[in-house]
Parts: sequence; C-alpha cells; structure tokens
Amino acid sequence: MAARSILILQSHPSGFCRALVKEFEAQGVACTVVNFSLSDWYFRVGLGAKNYWGRLKNWRARLEKLIDEKGVTDILYYADRRPYHRIAHDVAMRRGINTFAYEFGYMRPDWITLERGGMGVYSHFPNDPEQIQKCAADLPDLRAAGRFPHAFLQEATNEVICNLIPVFFPYLYPFYQRDRYYHPFRDYFSYIPRLMRQKRLGVEAEETIARLVEEHANYFVVPMQMQGDYQIRHHSHYKHLSSFIRELFSTFAESAPADNKLVFKLHPFDNNVENWPQVIRDVAAEFGCQDRTIIIDGGNLRKLLKHSRGCVLVNSTVGMESLSIGVPVKAMGTAVYDIAGLTDQRSLGEFWKEPLKPNADLYHDLEKLMGHTIQVRGSFFNPEGRQLAAKEFVKRILNDGVNGHDAYVETPPRLAQAKAAGTPIPDDCYWSDK
Repeated sequence: MAARSILILQSHPSGFCRALVKEFEAQGVACTVVNFSLSDWYFRVGLGAKNYWGRLKNWRARLEKLIDEKGVTDILYYADRRPYHRIAHDVAMRRGINTFAYEFGYMRPDWITLERGGMGVYSHFPNDPEQIQKCAADLPDLRAAGRFPHAFLQEATNEVICNLIPVFFPYLYPFYQRDRYYHPFRDYFSYIPRLMRQKRLGVEAEETIARLVEEHANYFVVPMQMQGDYQIRHHSHYKHLSSFIRELFSTFAESAPADNKLVFKLHPFDNNVENWPQVIRDVAAEFGCQDRTIIIDGGNLRKLLKHSRGCVLVNSTVGMESLSIGVPVKAMGTAVYDIAGLTDQRSLGEFWKEPLKPNADLYHDLEKLMGHTIQVRGSFFNPEGRQLAAKEFVKRILNDGVNGHDAYVETPPRLAQAKAAGTPIPDDCYWSDK
C-alpha cells in the first residue's frame, strides 16, 4: 500500500483532533495540521500545527504548495461548507486527492458522520432504494448502540470558546474569515433570556404533549432548525426559514383536514434571534390557522412524534428518528434520508391529507448501510467515545472504507437531482474563491 499523508484542516472544537492524530501516527501515517484561527490553535496546541495567517483569496496557492511539500494524499476536515474547506475540496478534486468531511451523525445520538467527498447536497451516498437494499444485503446487522454521555456544559463551553476567542483576539490571525450567520455576541447574548426560562418552558411542553396524546389529537410535528445551520444555508433552497413556515401554512390551510393541528417544536439550541414563536404566530394568523397552531419549547420529542400523523421538516436529522419509529416524513430540503419508499415523495398538499408511512425494511437497510459506511459510533466529548471513533476513522480512511461496500455514487446524486429539477442550490460542488 502506498504511503499516506494526511492533511487536517479545521476540526471539531474538542479533543477529537488530538485523538485522530495519535491514531494516525500509531499506524505510521504522517499528519499535517493547519490552524486558521486562534480557536484552532487553542484546541490543538502541542500538535505542531502550521499556522495560516494569509487571506482567504491566497489560501488556494498556499494549499497547492503544502500538498506538494508534504505529498498529501488525503484531506480531512470538520464541516465541508466552510470557506477554507470548499477551496480544499476544489483543489483536491482537480488533483485526484481524497477529501473526507465529518460532522455530528445523521443517526443520533452517539454517532458521527464521516463521508468521502461531501455531505448533504454533496453526499455520494446512494439515494436509489434498490441500490441501498442490494448494498446492505450481505452486511451484518448493527450491534446494540453504546452510549457515550457528556455534560451539556462541556459542549456549550467548547462552542463558546471556539467562537469568541477569534473575536476577542483577532490580531493573532487578522485575516481569518468566519463563516457564521450571526456575530457571536448577538448569537450568545440572545440565547440568555431563553435559557433563563427554559425549565418552565420544558414543563409546559411536556404538559402540552401529554394533553395531545390523551386527547388522541390529530397533529403534524414541525421540528424547527436553526437559521445559521449549514443544513439550511447550504443544503436547502430556503434563504430564510420564514419561507418554509409560509409554505407550510399556505398548503395546510388549503389541504389539511379541519381538525388537524401543526405542532412546532423549537430547536433546543436556537438563539432566539429570529423570535420564531412570533414569526409562526404571525404567519398562522395570515392564513387563519391561529387555533390550529401549537408552539412548544422542549418536551419529549420521541413521544411527540410517535403519536403524530407525520413530521414535516426541511432536512433535520429528526427525520431519521421519525422514520425509525415508522412516522411518515415529508422533507422539504435536501436530506440524505429523502428516498422513495422512506419519505413521502408527493406534494405537501397530498401529505396533509394522507401521509404515507415509511417502508420499515428499507429503513433497516438504510440504517445498516449507513452504519457500516458513513456513520461511526462515538462522541466528540466522551473520552471513551472519542477514542472509539478516532480508531474507526483511521481504519476506514486507511482501508478505503469510507462510503465503502459500493455505497459511493461518483456524481453526488442529490446534487444531480436538484439540478435536474431546477432547484436552486446556494453554491455548487465546484465552488471557487476565484
């Protein structure tokens, strides 16, 4: 096997990069780590990382030189739509170099996604149900899930440090280009009022869910996502989630049975900048659906889904949880699980009238194939889970097992599908800084 040389760009704000480098080096594989900001340095100090202090427009030339100097064969990074990573992907494609992107798992909890070439719209994972069933046929069933708990405070602290350090100390990496939807000050300070009343809101949400279940109410669940999330900004055609909300109500008012309700569940990490409850109420009033609209902040999501008629979302991973318990799903954006036989492929108007349940056998095959190819058990924060995931990352990358078992479609099928349908996408797979 030819010698491998791994280039690691921005990584998750935790000790995960350290674990990866340790595992690669244990296999005799050289790693080059590049810092772009002070937060990169903070979480990877002591790894001998190179610092990139230049402008984004000059990163391409520096990367080309670095690839030649180090003989780079593989590039690994967290979040594939970050500006530096999009350039790296473009360069790698042209030079025949592997790129691997990782993020939190499509399957939750205690999974991490690792894909070759891209994620979401740019995923190379198949979306043909027959191919999925064929690829999964000879794979063993997934073992019972291990749990890797961690304190929420640890996750929140790492996230705040990651995003505030470059703001307080910008002169150390003066040309670093952040790709945040909101300025960190606005992001975090807006969250404080919601945090202060979260316990009360959680109790109210549980009471609402219990009442819906007890009354055998007919309702659809709408799990809200965060406006600044890459899933919205780069993997859907909605520039703003208010457009998604408006589309729901316009069809719901026209097509849904009169006794049906919409239950909006706010994202647990939403910063409250957009004030979604007010936006939802305003749009509901516009379409005469005030009495058919419920908004909750907290509560048992699984219980809420289990007793619903269906789930409508953009592309949240809640879709996977819904499918796993047999709840009909309508995905309005690009999602890796948006596959004929699983999600409802008809119009939203038809979905309100008679939502189609997912094929349980196909979901089983999807989950099995994902678990053996693009999902890795583990955690960014739990030490045991981090170690387990790092070992599997290295094993799959070195053995060319990422998107393995024929679970790799050369042209990203969701990107091709979007283009064929004329669906606008925020940026192309071949995005360039030029």
